[in-house]
Order: sequence, then structure tokens, then C-alpha cells
Amino acid sequence: MQKWPWLLLFAASFAHSEFASAQEPVIETESEEPSVVLDADNIFVNELENTVTAEGNVEAKYDGRILRADRLTYNRNTDRVRATGNVVIIDIDGTESYADEVETDPNLIDGYAVGFSTRIDNDGLAVAESAVRSSSGYNALDKIVYTSCELCDEDDTPTWSLRARRAVLNQETQMMSYRDAVLEVAGVPVVYLPYFAHPDPSSERRSGLLAPDFGTSSKLGVFYQQPYYWAISPYQELTISPKVMANVNPLLELHYRKRFWSGAVTVNTSFTQEAEFNSDGERLEDSESEFRGHLFAEGEFAIRPGWNWGFAVEQVSDDLYTRRYDISGENNDRGLYAGQPRYLLNQLYTQAQSQDWYFDTSLLTFETNRENDTDARLPRALPLMFGERLFEYGDYGTLAISGSTAILEREIGVDSYRASAGADWSTSRVLPGGILLAPFADGRFDYYQVDNTGTDVSTISRTAATLGTRISYPLYRPGNIVDILIEPEAMVAYGTAGTNDPNIPIEDSLFYELDESSLFEANAASGFDTYEGGSKASVGASVSARWKNGMSISALGGRRWRDTADPIFDVGSNLDGTVSDWVAGVSADFGKPLTVETRVRLDDEDLGLNRIDARVKTNFWRFRGDMRYYNISGDVTDSSFNDEGVTVAADFKVTDNYYFLYSLSRDISGRANSTGRVSEPRDIRQSLGIAYEDDCSRFEISFERSEANDRDIGPEDSIKFRFALKTLGGFGSNNVD
Repeated sequence: MQKWPWLLLFAASFAHSEFASAQEPVIETESEEPSVVLDADNIFVNELENTVTAEGNVEAKYDGRILRADRLTYNRNTDRVRATGNVVIIDIDGTESYADEVETDPNLIDGYAVGFSTRIDNDGLAVAESAVRSSSGYNALDKIVYTSCELCDEDDTPTWSLRARRAVLNQETQMMSYRDAVLEVAGVPVVYLPYFAHPDPSSERRSGLLAPDFGTSSKLGVFYQQPYYWAISPYQELTISPKVMANVNPLLELHYRKRFWSGAVTVNTSFTQEAEFNSDGERLEDSESEFRGHLFAEGEFAIRPGWNWGFAVEQVSDDLYTRRYDISGENNDRGLYAGQPRYLLNQLYTQAQSQDWYFDTSLLTFETNRENDTDARLPRALPLMFGERLFEYGDYGTLAISGSTAILEREIGVDSYRASAGADWSTSRVLPGGILLAPFADGRFDYYQVDNTGTDVSTISRTAATLGTRISYPLYRPGNIVDILIEPEAMVAYGTAGTNDPNIPIEDSLFYELDESSLFEANAASGFDTYEGGSKASVGASVSARWKNGMSISALGGRRWRDTADPIFDVGSNLDGTVSDWVAGVSADFGKPLTVETRVRLDDEDLGLNRIDARVKTNFWRFRGDMRYYNISGDVTDSSFNDEGVTVAADFKVTDNYYFLYSLSRDISGRANSTGRVSEPRDIRQSLGIAYEDDCSRFEISFERSEANDRDIGPEDSIKFRFALKTLGGFGSNNVD
């Protein structure tokens, strides 16, 4: 047994980094000097040559690290340590490095390894003829081959590999650079790169080129977008993505993010100098080349504990800009409120919340990207406010006091100013026999001031209240295989009648529909502009079954009655007349093989199907799919036209590595245009592709056909590519799922 503290420090120097990087030596006092345990078949000292040698199954352990070799020699004259023969270095985290020969000085500043190989982060494998570490902090590897593919045999050809004449790891910048690099796929050279660099996989984020996006389409032609990532500071970053296209002028896209001590900001923008063009990439005759672009931004900041403020900005230079350049993010959720498709929403808001109260206020403006629409018709909310305070009274229930205001102004149309105050009380009791009783009461006062209505009415006020109870009787039957719960439920309530004045402009309840989720609500109308008054009742039941193996089925359904009809509710709301349609929701979860979610609305007279929305997901054998089908009868729509469609996303595993990809969005019924004419059924979007995937890579190529029409943007064909190499990142079109 010998004590050589510098020996395992050298082992650590090669094991600590992916490519023979070393730590600076730690100077310690003799009493603090770590112990090195050396074990070998033979250890002897040659006084004539002044060397110490260990031979046969040499193993040196130091501070959790291990060095193994056939032979190890320390030359006292030259102060050099040399390990030869099947050298293995094992780091504390289990990382293993290999070499035929390793040599270094006692200070571990300069050293080299011959026949070097190592496993790095994410199962990456690097093999080099030699590895050299210099005192300047640069680690160089000559004739290197790098891959993350699993190799079971020395003769195996990896799916991909990166070969380079020389690679250098700069420990100071933590960047890995390659000279004369060649990317090989299945052993065939594909791309030559005179220079290529990427961050050390174990380092923090670093500036550099990201994976490009490329493909071809009938609209843009052949396109290529190359992002560059700039790590400005530990708290902010910028991605610069110039895009060149064969049919139109280049475009520059920027994505900026910054974190502050109290919040964060995200900005996505792009700009170009170009005329408007159609889906064939042809410039429109009546359009001139001018500056065009978009801006999507959001931010949120903490004012104090429980209080935040934020903003969201959505701006485009022209209605079809994002569709012309295939820019995503137009309908992403930003800020406190969510927008509608093809509408831009800008907002500034404050939000506060605690255990028993909530408050928010917002300034909102809207802009339209739709045909035959104008911003002048859209409201400006200056502002919207809502606040609520909860009071707990134990056995006497919970009381909620709320207040709300909405100031909506337009350039064209009705201006309205609303103030509301309300109270809601509820409690629950368990009666003998297990019957659940939940009485409730609510009341609300609304005051409106309206302008530009075309009538003499300028102020409107109303008072509405409802008193009632919910009653249910849960029936539970446990079993050895399946547990079953059946719960009949009813709601009865009496409320003030005639609560909806036709002079009140309906702003927040335009697209509401009664379904099973609101079946037992006291006031089934949404928002503040409408209120379901009068006497009403709902009857329904829920059923659920849960198997011991995790499978489950649940359903909820019923219908609603009212004593009088309210003409303010249209047929689409399912609150028209005195009887609602039957509504139900069914879900079934059988694990990976099958999950189903379905919601239906059946006609109250003949049980005809007025609406269905069904989604099925499956992952069975070699097939994986996600399908949604919807059908809305013209009897419950304002247009009187049926709306039917289907969306499909699926892949089929042909072999262990090859996949067939398919996606479809189809309009089955056709669409009604501004003249009332219904178009023929069509595939809004369809994609076919193939993919190859193994443990270290994924390659995809897909053909996509879009038949969506929006003014100058019509049918479009495109071919998109994507391939991802494990540890090196992805390349190609991000639109391919």
C-alpha cells in the first residue's frame, strides 16, 4: 500500500470532463492530504532508475474516484506519472473514460492520453487517437469521432456520428469546437463543416447557432431559417432568426426573454420589407413593397405578496401577415384574458388574491384579422373590474360578496357602462338516510348606461334574485372487481321573472351554451349581461364505475325546465323555451389502449342529435392515434347550417424503427360564406409522412396539403423536414408533430 495523493488527482482530471479536462490542483497541508489507496499484484521501487512501478490489476482509489491500468510508473527524476494498458478512469458520478496510455506531470497541469474514449452526458461517446491538456485550459482531441448512438459491437456502424480532424474544449468558455467536421449518417458523409461548435453538455447555457428550420412550400418556395441564440446575461436572452425564402424577400424574427427580480418579459417579433403575396408566392398587383411585421409580447410582475400587474401586446402590420409567413403564436394565451381566433387582444391588468378575497382590473383593446370586419365595431374596455370577498360562517354556510364594472366604448356601435353588485350564499347538510341537501340563495343588482342605441333609453337597472336547493342521493356499491357510484340529483329554484331587458347590450354571453357542467347551477346564464330568472328545475344523474386495475367509466346527464320562456336566449344557448335539450357527458379510461370523452345534446322532443363532440385516444400494438369528431345541427345554430368535422393525428410503427405518420383536419359539412352559400366538404389540412427513430436520432419527412382559404391565401402544398440527433439537438421544420 502506497500513498500518492497526486495519482488520483490525475484520474479526476480525465474523468471530470467529457474530453480530458482537468481541475486546478488543490494545495493542502500534509495533515489534510487525502489518502490514495493503491492495490496491485506487484509494487516495486527501482532505485537505479529512480522509479516506482505497480503492475498487474492496478487499482488506485482517491476521494471516490478510481484508476485502473495494467501498469503504472512514477519517474522521480522527470516528475512524470504514466499509466499503460487498458486504462480505465471512473469518476464519482460513474462516468467512465478509457485510454491505452496516460501521462501527466505531478501538478496535473500538462498531460496527454493515447487511444482515448469517454462516455459523456446523455450517453454521448467520444473516441480520439489522442487527448492533450495544456496549462492554458484548452483540451484538444485529435481525429475524434463523436456519437450518442448505442454500439453493441466494435464493428457496429452508428446511425449518425460526427468526425473531426481536431476538437478543442475551452474550459474557460465551456465551448467545444471542431475543425474539418463531417456529419455521417449510417456511415455515409452527409454534411461537411469546416468549423462547428457547441457548448460543453455539462455547462450552463451558451451563445451559438441553434438547429435550423428548412423545407419548401408553394407559397414561400424553398426556405431556410437559421436561429442564433445569444445568452446576453444570466437573466436575459435573445434568439435572432433570419429566414430566407425563394419566392419572397427575407424576414428577420426575434425572440427576447428577460427575468427581473419581480417578474419576467417575453417578446416575439418579426419584420420584413415586402409586398403582399398570394398562396403561390406571387405578389399582388395592387400591393406595394413596405415595412411589415408582427409583435407578440407579455410580461407579469409582482407588486407585493398577493398582488401582480401585467400586460400583453398583439400587433400585426396586416391581417394575413402571420398566415403568409407561417408565424405561430397568434392565438396563444397571454395575460389575464384569452382572445378569440383571428382577433388580437391587448391588455394591461392588475390582479390580487388571498385566501378569502380576489380582485382584478384590466384595460382591453381588440383588433380584427377577419374578412369583412373592422376594428371600429370592436369594444375597448376602459376598464373591466371584478372583486369578491368570502365569509365563512361554519355550519351556517359561506357568503360571497362581489362587485363588477365594465366600461365598453366603440367608434361604431353601442357604448355601455355597467356596474354590478351581488351576493351568493350556500351551505350543505347530510339528512338521515344519506340524502345530501345544499340550499343556496343569490341576488344581484345591475346598473347600465348606454349610448348610441338608436332608442331613447339611456339608463337601465335591474334587480334579480334566486332561492333554491340541490338534493342528491349517492348510492355506493363497493365490489371485489369494480366499485360503482350512482347519484341521482335535482335542483329546484325560484327567482325573479323578467330580468333580461332587451335594451341591455349583450357583450359577455354571446357564445354560451348550457351543458352538463352547468346543469345544476342556480343561474345557468354566463357573464353579467344575461340572467336566468323565474322558477326553474333540473333533474339528472351521475354514474361512475372504477375497476381495481385502474379502468373507469363516468357519465353525467339530465335536462332543465323553466316556468316561462325568455326571448333573450337564442336556440344555441339551450336556454330558449321552457325545456332544455337533454345534455350528457361520458368519459371512459381504459389506460393506454383506449380513452374516450364524449359530450352530447339531444333534442327535447324527438331525442335527435343536436350536438356531439367526441374524442378518442388509443395506443394499441403498433398504432397510436388521437381523433376528434364534432357535429352541430343547423337547428341549434344562427346560420341554420350543419357544422361537422373531424381531426385525426396518428402514427403506425411499421418496424421497430420506421413509422408512418398521418394527420387530418376535415370539414365534412362545408362552410357557409358571406352570401349564405355552403362550400363543398374539404380537407382543411392533411399531412402524410414517414419517420425513422432509434436510441440516438429521429428523422422525419412529411408532405402537407392545406385547403384553407382566407382571401389571397388559398390551397398550399409544402414539404417539411426534421431530424433530431441526441445531444446535438433538432434540425428542420418544427411544425411536424
